[in-house]
Amino acid sequence: MAFLDVLMLGFSEALTPTNLMFCFIGALLGTLIGVLPGIGPTATVAILLPVTFFLPPLGALIMLAGIFYGAQYGGSTTAILVNLPGEASAVVTAIDGYQMARKGRAGAALAIAALGSFFAGTVSTIALAVAGPTLSSFALSFGPAEYVALCIFGLLAATILAHGSVVKAIGMVCLGLVLGMVGIDVNSGSARMTFGSTDLYDGIEFVVIAVGLFGIAEIATNLESKEVRGVLQSKIGRLWPTREEFKESWGAVLRGTGVGTILGVLPGGGATLSAFSAYSVEKRMSKTPEKFGHGAIAGVAGPEAANNAGAQSSFIPLLTLGIPSNSIMAMMLGAMTIHGITPGPSVIQNQPGLFWGLVASMWIGNAMLLVINLPLIGLWVKLLQIPYRIMYPAILLFCCVGVYSVSNRGFDVALVILFGVLGYVLRKAKCEPGPLLLGFVLGPLLETNLRRAMLLSQGDWLVFFERPISAGLLALTALMLLTLILPTIRKNRKAAFEASED
Repeated sequence: MAFLDVLMLGFSEALTPTNLMFCFIGALLGTLIGVLPGIGPTATVAILLPVTFFLPPLGALIMLAGIFYGAQYGGSTTAILVNLPGEASAVVTAIDGYQMARKGRAGAALAIAALGSFFAGTVSTIALAVAGPTLSSFALSFGPAEYVALCIFGLLAATILAHGSVVKAIGMVCLGLVLGMVGIDVNSGSARMTFGSTDLYDGIEFVVIAVGLFGIAEIATNLESKEVRGVLQSKIGRLWPTREEFKESWGAVLRGTGVGTILGVLPGGGATLSAFSAYSVEKRMSKTPEKFGHGAIAGVAGPEAANNAGAQSSFIPLLTLGIPSNSIMAMMLGAMTIHGITPGPSVIQNQPGLFWGLVASMWIGNAMLLVINLPLIGLWVKLLQIPYRIMYPAILLFCCVGVYSVSNRGFDVALVILFGVLGYVLRKAKCEPGPLLLGFVLGPLLETNLRRAMLLSQGDWLVFFERPISAGLLALTALMLLTLILPTIRKNRKAAFEASED
């Protein structure tokens, strides 16, 4: 099929009344989640995973995708107006955005953030549309050895790009791999780590781990911290930026789009890493770096473009290779699995309506977000007055009911609480749960393909080095390990993450 034909197919799927409704719900929920501190898109997608069980496959994916990139829009609104980022990727935006608001240029900052986000989202969606078929065709030549090498590369990259200690991140990946092995071994028929419980024979449900680690644990962590609500101190002013502000921001938007599109594809990358990287790039390239931190519009334009580009380009490895690049993409993979969809190169060929419908919905969703965000600024600010203590019981109840409804088992609810406690303990120990989730998702894929490769090669380990693609991926993995050992790399990595936490 020609490119225009498949694009028309995608828009015909995305423009149905049902899918338009799910796109709007996702965009609206994403904005809301971005505005309200303490929830975040990761926890929201985890909580809503059980709901997707009762939705049509394309509608469910459109809604979850809308929540992810919609949160990047919403996070900037409160970051600029009240210096209170609702989403991690908006932390950088608050540095210069809030200073612009104090100077009476809140409207210009919001407009540049929205327009930059729209442009970046459009470009990264085009990148997905162009790169998707090419990468999928390439991935169809992958055998078991290639998938083993790809999984190892993805898991190692996720540990390197994870916050905090690399040793802790590797430990999280290993724990995820172990949890992925729970249940009946399909080859031998023996039970593994079931502890005599028949409820574990089918393994641990993805929804259970996701909701526990990110939903319940997030609630517990937020309840512990002191609640702070911002108040808008100044008028928003006119929304349209001046000619000088446009001139200063367009280059930052282009660079941020490029940074976000590239980093979003990398395992462990995504919106947050893209935003911090783009801010560093702008500060280094600026002729007046002293303005940064005091209301530089490039400090708003670059990160906002980058976080949206990173959010949407992270769909590329998921939809083309079946490999999630971050924890939210792992949940998207879980949503696809719930509906019996096998993520990877076969999706484009076997279910073109699903792939191109999702791509087209991203264009539509970005346009919706542009309309949703700017006219409703007053509403989003008022929502900040809702105390978190009122919201958390409803969220907790929704988590438990949602998990129970998937399999109608009380055992799963008990497991959710257990993983919630584990997630809370991990946060206290400064262990990021994202690599654990990636290990859990990629573990079965790694194990299955490792066994197939060994069977086909009759136990010869050289099969991974004889095939050029797998050998190349393993060489890249080894190179990453070597670079991580270098003191300069370790120092820069530590400094980057310390800056993001501040």
